[in-house]
Order: sequence, then C-alpha cells, then structure tokens
Amino acid sequence: MEGTPPGVIVSGEVISGRFPAKTVSLKLLVDPKSQKVLFAEGGKDFVDFLFNILSFPVGTVIRLLTKKEMVGSLGNLYESIETLSDDYMQKTANKDTLLKPVIGTNDSTVPLLLPHMESSSTSNNLYRCSYSQSITCRNYISYDPRSTCPNCGSAMTLAVILVNPNTAANANPATNEGGYVKGVVTYMVMDDLVVRPMSTISSITLMNKFNIKDIGVLEEKVIDMGMDQGVKLLKAALQSKTVLTDVFLGKKFSK
Repeated sequence: MEGTPPGVIVSGEVISGRFPAKTVSLKLLVDPKSQKVLFAEGGKDFVDFLFNILSFPVGTVIRLLTKKEMVGSLGNLYESIETLSDDYMQKTANKDTLLKPVIGTNDSTVPLLLPHMESSSTSNNLYRCSYSQSITCRNYISYDPRSTCPNCGSAMTLAVILVNPNTAANANPATNEGGYVKGVVTYMVMDDLVVRPMSTISSITLMNKFNIKDIGVLEEKVIDMGMDQGVKLLKAALQSKTVLTDVFLGKKFSK
C-alpha cells in the first residue's frame, strides 16, 4: 500500500517490506534410549517465535487452540461471553474486545508459525475526545470511538496515532534485525522451553545433568517447523513440561 510504513497494521493485515518466514529450522538432540528431546539448537527466528507467544492475549490463545482443546475452564468462559445476549452487556462494553482482543504491534519479522487471528475492529485504533477546547479532555484515550469523554461527555471519535517504541531503531534497518533477540549466537532451547545462549560449557553441564556418558549414542534430528507444529507447541506449552518431546517425538499432541 503506497505511503504505508513497514510494520503498520491496516485492516488486520501487516504491511511490511520484510517477509517473515513460514517455516523455521531447528536441530533436536535426542536420547534414543529414553525417547526424549534433551534440547533444541535454534536460531533467532525460533526464539523470536517462542517469545512472541507471551504477547498474545488469553482470548487469542483460546481462539488459536479452539474452545474444546483449551485447558481448564477458560474455553467455557469464552463461550459464555460469545452466547450471552447483548441485552445483558453494558452499552459501553464491546464483546469483541474480549473475544477478539487486539494483538500488540509485534515486529513483522517474527516467523508466521501460528494462524492469523483477526482482532476487534474497534481496537485497531486509539481515540480521544473530539472537543479540543479543553486540555483536560486530551488526557483521556479509548479503543472504542463510541466512548464518551469523562470530562465533557463528547464523543471520543478523534483518531490518534500510537507510536511504536521501536520506531527510532527501525529508522536504520541496517542496524536493526527486528524481533526480540539478537542473531549473533545459536540458542539452546530446553524441553521445558528454558532458553539460553548456546555454549560448550552449557552443553557439557547438560550432558552431566542427564547422566549421558557417551555422546555418540545421541541422535540429531533436523526439523522444519511449520504452522501445524506451531499450534501444537502452543498447546503443549500450556499443559506440559516436556514440550519439545511431546510435539516432535510424542503422540500426546499429535492430533
């Protein structure tokens, strides 16, 4: 779209000069005896994907996994809001802000390993009071243009621009990799998703922890992780302490 800066969300689409990957390659170190993933060697793209999960609102996670697969009773709570008549909702309340919460303006370089979730149409912009004569009115901002100003009662229909804190860094693409972590090292991701920079010392420590006497018995498995595995990993992360084993070796989350 002409005149649109990189990374800006327009009508639910990310318009960007960068194209995030749809698959991520990582190497698994597997103990064939116990059929367990000891750890994964991954680059910046895999770690960015993992860290990006923490930016998702609960409502988005429920939609990604579907209500029936959601752990505990959150799926029932989500469905209750869905089916509750608007007659019982406050006039100023918008159910979509709970069911389809706006997702933070994440860097467009983070790999697309989870399905796109449309956000609430009323939450893509910010609005302030349309009565500009009062300085006090300018202190109030809303996601919903149907809101009324607490100071004067006027409609809050004047759209304002939210400035991304990374704007200054993005001004010089040559020095900004995007995402969350730097790509200067390989990262070690444990079976329970503990993440740390890869090093010889950390590898030796891990071998001792798992009582591995002969490194030669371990197997390496290269995985090209796509969207299906991304959803399975999200689900496993909410329920398991052996996420990588469950997703890539086990059958627990294969369906």
